[in-house]
Amino acid sequence: MRGTTRTTRRRPAALWIGAVVVLVFTASCVQGPITGPGVPSLAVGLDVSALGYEQSEYFLAGLADAYTPTAPLTSDGKWQVAPDPANSGVAFKTRLVVHRPVDPAEFNGTVVVEWLNVSAGADLANDWVSAHNEFVRDGTVWVGVSAQAVGVNTLKACCADRYGSLVHPGDSFSYDMFTWAGKVIRTNPNVLGGLAPQRVLAAGESQSASRLVTYIDAIHPLVKTYDGFLVHSRGTSGSALAQTPLTPVPTPSPSLIRDDLAEPVFVVQAEGDVIGSNLAVRQPDTPKFRQWEMAGTSHADAYMAGLGFGDTGNGNGAVQMFALMRNPNPAPSGCASPINAGPHHWILQAAFHGLDAWVQTGTTPAVGPLLDVDSTSPVVLTRDAQGNALGGVRSPQVDAPVATITGLNSGPGFCRLFGSTTPLTSAQLSALYPTHDAFVAQWTASLVAALAGGFLLAPDAYELLAAGVFSQIPN
Repeated sequence: MRGTTRTTRRRPAALWIGAVVVLVFTASCVQGPITGPGVPSLAVGLDVSALGYEQSEYFLAGLADAYTPTAPLTSDGKWQVAPDPANSGVAFKTRLVVHRPVDPAEFNGTVVVEWLNVSAGADLANDWVSAHNEFVRDGTVWVGVSAQAVGVNTLKACCADRYGSLVHPGDSFSYDMFTWAGKVIRTNPNVLGGLAPQRVLAAGESQSASRLVTYIDAIHPLVKTYDGFLVHSRGTSGSALAQTPLTPVPTPSPSLIRDDLAEPVFVVQAEGDVIGSNLAVRQPDTPKFRQWEMAGTSHADAYMAGLGFGDTGNGNGAVQMFALMRNPNPAPSGCASPINAGPHHWILQAAFHGLDAWVQTGTTPAVGPLLDVDSTSPVVLTRDAQGNALGGVRSPQVDAPVATITGLNSGPGFCRLFGSTTPLTSAQLSALYPTHDAFVAQWTASLVAALAGGFLLAPDAYELLAAGVFSQIPN
């Protein structure tokens, strides 16, 4: 994205006409809030009004560039790229979904911009679902960006009356579109209902994390749009810099996060992510880089798959997740085991909080211990007598266990990503905890340690404490 220089390039007359139409329509690149027909199509489940927030939607249009390498892409992530002269200034029109406090006084100055995940064939707001309670508690504005063609095209097919005018030129242009989103959030007060952002953070989970790896390594050094990044459950490489119908430009495997950035990058990995990446993207912590590996977690889990859609932060979420460790929902069709009901989203909320403080005050988050491994190719995690992982960022779910919770599962489709939950037997529980008080003491000690270490936030510790106290363990 190169601002006003786009409009001075030579183009055939037909392209000039198209560009003029786009620019006339988008004097500020933004249309909205969109009021109808229909309502914003986004798998968030929860009515944000129950949280004291409001949802609005905007259309974002402009001209985007694809990028091309100016030197070979290497595994250290220090990539050199430039706008592709043969594929620049291409018209797009996408959408932004904004969740902001109803009361402007509640806004804390931070905007989290999520690259919406399209692995399931439509836009999914995985980081909003997982971390919305922390965003709401702090007064953070969240913006979801339909950055990829799958998401936009699904919107058009599903709800043409509302989304028929959207245009996506292909995922080679998605990186510049994501830059545009950050720019208009900073410069167009209408997008945030008049709120003035002080910090704009980028986030993405799973395939969106892979897009962010490429964005951080290739695009961010050119545009400097975002103040920090949370890369959630990444794989071994970044996404392609360009893809069909353009000439594909794959990225190397592994692709590390470049270590010469001024802006902080926080990588959060579940057990399954560490196993899947085979340790290839473990990086040492630096003043601008943190990586947490979370024991007892899976790439996606029961919270992300459903329970989080109804969690209003009143403590019931913790009680329900505890109950799922003891009585898991039946395994999804074809999956070998019931899915993980571990601590993933609570640790993720601490990471988002830590990134915000890091950007705002320069206070670096805690260094997270690595998961223990007893083999490196393929990775095998060292486990305790109950089958839970050793090392890593800890939680009471693994330090005062009532179930074996792992990042492993098998079966068709996404089964392997959802991990597993296997309740401990009555005999195992009785051997670990002679009395309920003994269980509560162990559960509480782990909570205190996680809170003191910066891996858990106080409101989450309180709701987890209540869940443990009101449980019937060891019965």
